[in-house]
Amino acid sequence: MFSNERKQKIIEILLQTPSVRVAELSNLFQVSEVTIRRDLQELEAAGLLKRTHGGAVSITTASFEPALVEKEEEHLEEKKAIARAAVDLIAEGDTILLDAGSTTLQLARLLKANKKQRLTVVTNALNVAWELAFVETIDLILTGGHLRNRTLSAVGPIADNTLQGLYVDKVFLATNSLDVERGLTTPNIYEAQTKQKMVKAGCEIIVLADHSKFGRISLGLICPVTAVDRIITDAGAPAEDLARLKERGVEVIVAGGN
Repeated sequence: MFSNERKQKIIEILLQTPSVRVAELSNLFQVSEVTIRRDLQELEAAGLLKRTHGGAVSITTASFEPALVEKEEEHLEEKKAIARAAVDLIAEGDTILLDAGSTTLQLARLLKANKKQRLTVVTNALNVAWELAFVETIDLILTGGHLRNRTLSAVGPIADNTLQGLYVDKVFLATNSLDVERGLTTPNIYEAQTKQKMVKAGCEIIVLADHSKFGRISLGLICPVTAVDRIITDAGAPAEDLARLKERGVEVIVAGGN
């Protein structure tokens, strides 16, 4: 098992139980206690757990991955506004990629309502695919892959291989966490790897992120902010972060703003 996979498993264990012991993890993963202590040190440095004598305890951090049904209701009006701003960037005949996420789902619903626009849409999201499946003006392509029931996203080698063979005009990317210095991150390393392939597949990378995503860091790196062309957010996003993004060459669109 690779280091990142092991650390992901440690976080998942801490979501189920409040504490873990170094000796238990060493036995579980069949690695030395020195290796486990190094993993815990790195996870603590990322703010994902707190080390204790002989182990670690869970803390409330961005490592927690809410289920999609929970995320759909959070900041719903902001997500709808972000989706409306995003749909204005889509031109007739575009080939676009819609990542799995609660805000990209709102964008899919707007595309469904506007049945006049002819598009090719690639997605790894089961719910996005269902929204667009019967829209005659949309040519729908599914990546395939291992379905995560928590997020309804298809990830893993099948999805990654599909994405490696595609090139799209615009990628509408979702993220759990956005830190100007650390970049875009997500709690699940397999989600992160598939999102990395999405970034490489796009001519233009557009991130849809409401204000709650800012200032957070999760386990799996998607990309640095400099790999992003545009970020669409809402008026609640920290002004200092938006200014720093602009300094790095990222166009910022505040949905509902000027």
